[in-house]
Amino acid sequence: MRVVIFCDMEGISCIETWEQVTGGTALYEECRKLYTNEMNAAVRGARAAGASEVVVVDCHGAGGAYSFKSFLPDHLESGAEYIFGYPWARYITPFEQGCDAILFVGAHAMAGTPDGVLCHTVSSEAWYNATINGTLVGESGILAAIAGCWDVPAVFVSGDVATCREVRQLLGDEVVIAPVKTGLGRFSSRNMAPKDACALIEMRAAQALSMRDRWPQPYKVAGPVTFRVELATPDRASDFKGQTGVVLEGPRTVSSTGTNFWEAWDHFWYRR
Repeated sequence: MRVVIFCDMEGISCIETWEQVTGGTALYEECRKLYTNEMNAAVRGARAAGASEVVVVDCHGAGGAYSFKSFLPDHLESGAEYIFGYPWARYITPFEQGCDAILFVGAHAMAGTPDGVLCHTVSSEAWYNATINGTLVGESGILAAIAGCWDVPAVFVSGDVATCREVRQLLGDEVVIAPVKTGLGRFSSRNMAPKDACALIEMRAAQALSMRDRWPQPYKVAGPVTFRVELATPDRASDFKGQTGVVLEGPRTVSSTGTNFWEAWDHFWYRR
């Protein structure tokens, strides 16, 4: 069994402020260990379930030299390979080579979620909403739709309660969840102790991968597929002017259409 683990930082237990996830701050350095430990727990769970190949992708844009490089290298769990520094939602090699399932660790809710800790979609400043053929999606939905183009299901998610709810509503109740905190607002939460969060993630990641007959279906969107983003301000649309395959529909709305989601995303988020 070959699996990919997509990891983000905002959904980690005991993290609820931007300073904790922004590279270069003292709080960030503390929280890199929390982030690495929860990811390591998922790796152990995957290995316990029989995964012969585990690829972990650091998906957290911490800023500057730290973007997509937030794991502590000397703390990484053995028995997996780690992708650092690759542009967000662009690493598809495992899907092209053959992959059985994907897991989300440290995921956060989409923009505008009242109980979503540090909720946002791709950019906390530039994006308001994102949709795939009219369905609101967050970052987990985008990653699941990419994987679905290669018939790979998302089977597990850890993060706050709001994120677990969001992923199940989109992908189905068969997704195994590990809620490690409950949002009390965008910048506060009720958290599991980090050791307890890691134990829950390890157990449920193993459970998810061990129940192949109960995996949800891959998130496949019937074509043509349109990815549409409502931006925060009109000036943000200028970033997409002249970009092949991207249509400026209005002062704050841009879209891209393809035969499947990857084609639409490839136009929209071309090596950005």
